[in-house]
Amino acid sequence: MKKELKVILCSMASLILVAVVCAMPITLPNTTAMNEQTTAMQSISGKIAEVQKTTFTLVIGPSHTMSKMGSKMDQDLQEPNQRTMTFQIDKNTTVDGKLQVGAKADVTYREESGKWVAISVRCS
Repeated sequence: MKKELKVILCSMASLILVAVVCAMPITLPNTTAMNEQTTAMQSISGKIAEVQKTTFTLVIGPSHTMSKMGSKMDQDLQEPNQRTMTFQIDKNTTVDGKLQVGAKADVTYREESGKWVAISVRCS
């Protein structure tokens, strides 16, 4: 009789343990954040128009900058189908080449808090 009671108690304890484990939600570490970051990475090419300490501006379009003589000084005009993008540079940004005005650049970036953060920049 004692042996049967022990078997019944062990069986009930096992069933309770299985029920508790099955009731726990399944969570995978940071899979949503990793998917968002992966899909948020983009690439673009253009010509560097301005370089600051923590940012640089890229001009994207068929012909990047056109000069027009003014009365006393040159003015840089953008064509209607051109656009500029200003990228943030942080400690994780890798730069291949030299960031300088007029250089062609291929930029891989992500959007973070409404700003474009450069992940990698390749200048030529």
